[in-house]
Amino acid sequence: MPIVVENINCQTITPANGKNPRQLYEHQEEAIKKIDAINKNDSFRSLLVLPTGGGKTLTAAYWLLKNAVDKEKKVLWIAHRHLLLEQAAEAFKNNAYTDDMINRTVFNYRIISGMHDKPIHIQKDDNILIAGKDSLIHSLDKLNEWLNGEEIYLIIDEAHHAVAKSYKKIIRHVEHHAKSMKMLGLTATPFRTSDDEQGALKQIFTDDIVYKTDLETLIKKGILAKPFFNEYDTDIKFTDHLGVKAMQKIENLDLIPEEIADEIANSKDRNNLIVNMYMKNHETYGPTIVFAVNQTHAITLNALFNEKGKQYGIKSDYIISSIRDSITGITISNEDNEEKINKYKNGEIQVLINVNILTEGTDLPKTHTVFLTRPTVSTVLMTQMVGRALRGEKAGGTKDAYIVSFFDEWNNKVAWVNPATLTDSEYKEKETSAEKRDYNIRLVAISKIEEFALMADSTVDTSALDSISAIERIPLGMYSFSTFECNHQILVYNSTEAAYKNLISDLPNIMKEYGIDEETIPDYKFSKIVDYCLNNYFDESMIPACNPKDIEYLLKFFAQKEVAPLFVSFDELDRKKLDVNAIAKKIHDEDMRRSEKKEYIEELWNEPGSIIPIYYTNLVFFKKMIDIELDKLDGYIQISNTEPQSESEKRDLEKFPLQKIIELYPKYGVKLKEQIFSASKNIAGEYVCAMCGERHRTRERLQIDHITPMSKGGLTTADNLQVLCSACNMRKSDKL
Repeated sequence: MPIVVENINCQTITPANGKNPRQLYEHQEEAIKKIDAINKNDSFRSLLVLPTGGGKTLTAAYWLLKNAVDKEKKVLWIAHRHLLLEQAAEAFKNNAYTDDMINRTVFNYRIISGMHDKPIHIQKDDNILIAGKDSLIHSLDKLNEWLNGEEIYLIIDEAHHAVAKSYKKIIRHVEHHAKSMKMLGLTATPFRTSDDEQGALKQIFTDDIVYKTDLETLIKKGILAKPFFNEYDTDIKFTDHLGVKAMQKIENLDLIPEEIADEIANSKDRNNLIVNMYMKNHETYGPTIVFAVNQTHAITLNALFNEKGKQYGIKSDYIISSIRDSITGITISNEDNEEKINKYKNGEIQVLINVNILTEGTDLPKTHTVFLTRPTVSTVLMTQMVGRALRGEKAGGTKDAYIVSFFDEWNNKVAWVNPATLTDSEYKEKETSAEKRDYNIRLVAISKIEEFALMADSTVDTSALDSISAIERIPLGMYSFSTFECNHQILVYNSTEAAYKNLISDLPNIMKEYGIDEETIPDYKFSKIVDYCLNNYFDESMIPACNPKDIEYLLKFFAQKEVAPLFVSFDELDRKKLDVNAIAKKIHDEDMRRSEKKEYIEELWNEPGSIIPIYYTNLVFFKKMIDIELDKLDGYIQISNTEPQSESEKRDLEKFPLQKIIELYPKYGVKLKEQIFSASKNIAGEYVCAMCGERHRTRERLQIDHITPMSKGGLTTADNLQVLCSACNMRKSDKL
């Protein structure tokens, strides 16, 4: 009887009942409205442009679930890295709720790539295909039945790559075989490094940009981190071998010639400067991604980071694409890379060095710093590298980001991109006495953004906030103070007012109790004091709750200055004017007609000196907040307290690769492997390659291969497996 196992790369999703607690930011909802408008056309080819960390994947998945999947349309989502594919799948799975999906009780997605499912397994009734470009381009015929006569939404992630021939071929194939095609490209960098490429991108996305927001806007809202640029001159020259051809290679292809790249990689002085700068500032820089020049550079830097990091408890590792084992010829880096990335996410390593892997899509929100040790002439590449550290606090990242550049001496021969030029210099807060009032309100509005429209690519459950009145969600004021490291504000609500007053009053005694008489608190004491403050002054039932980060900043401030922080009261702002519940109650109680309601809301918004536009930032959102309160009064809103459910596809074990079978059922898999090797032996006990007939005394250069490839329907069974030498296996693969 065949063994049936779960295929986790194909999931059937049952939407959760109720309203999705993961709402969107203002810019994402604005983007959705724009996509709604172009969706009325029979077809479109457009770009959605959001900065790295701005929530492109979530925005697109959110919109597609309601407007494509729920309406019986199919979705083909294409990307070129397996991490991007998995992020897309998570976005579809985690955002399926019945309030938006009123027609479908279930739907499924299938991930296609070299590390996931195979194109041969695509089923005609698959609702969403999330496919790697490389896997798809070699098996386009496997799409034909799935596409035939269907309305297709084609999504191209990191769409600036769509100028490549492979993408163009896929687009033409989909357009030819589908009944209709609507195409949306997702990118943070729609521009290219040459005018020719920019023109080519416009030829593909003929309807241009459907929606775009800039980096500055999202930084000011706290969705992206505020960047600080640190620059170090290495005083090292790399121009001795820079001839005309080398210059052309750099300027046209952004490729540093191998001999110069090796010179950079092997520069002891330069490498020591890079590592020493991190060690000197490791508490500030924190989790850091390093972009290296080449593989040699990554390995060399890693050895230095680990050697010098021992005294600080800092560990490093590196990830590199396409490393081939010298004996087997097999690429072995993918699983190793994934394991190292997970260790970095979990805090087991603090420094992750890479070569051209972590430039796009990888979700590493805790990254605080990027080290740019690889110069580039590409604005696209620089934007992507810088973007790795720009996930803001509101999106599960950090408030500040450090972009650390190392500049070499090139005698001005190469126009390398300076990361600081990617953004305007107006990030520093500007304020005059006349602007102080509005600035304070904006600080509150920025800090409260997640309550209005929640996390980009993250999750915030607002059901607790919904249990209190709107006025309780408006701060009484804020503690505003500066440490040596930064400026900080702590929002104070009715729920936390007394707790903060008591804590600040007791801080001198707390510091004395823990023996703190210096300007810095030792790490081994710091976490204990934070826990003490949280446990003794605050309660988990407080809504809104205390943010532990606020306590950390407060303790650092008091240790440095030994004074109570300034409290800025918002009493003068007349908090009642901001209470959307009171506004909604007036509309509800007076049973205002639609025109009366509209007139009343606009009157509040346009009132001279009104603080409402400053706090709510957008009239549409102000109206939306009122409508939510009206729905509560009418009993319509029921926030879902469940999550979408998923169930894996069931598949016969023989349809999985041998290595996967060994992982799932070791005894059976190893027995099958030994059976194949034994069958390949001759009378003398030597292993014989099934293609070239070469004999081997050991298995060192031998691999088990499918006779009929899995991509063509071959199974992992004894009669379809053979032993090949590494050379024959590679030749066979090249012919497929």
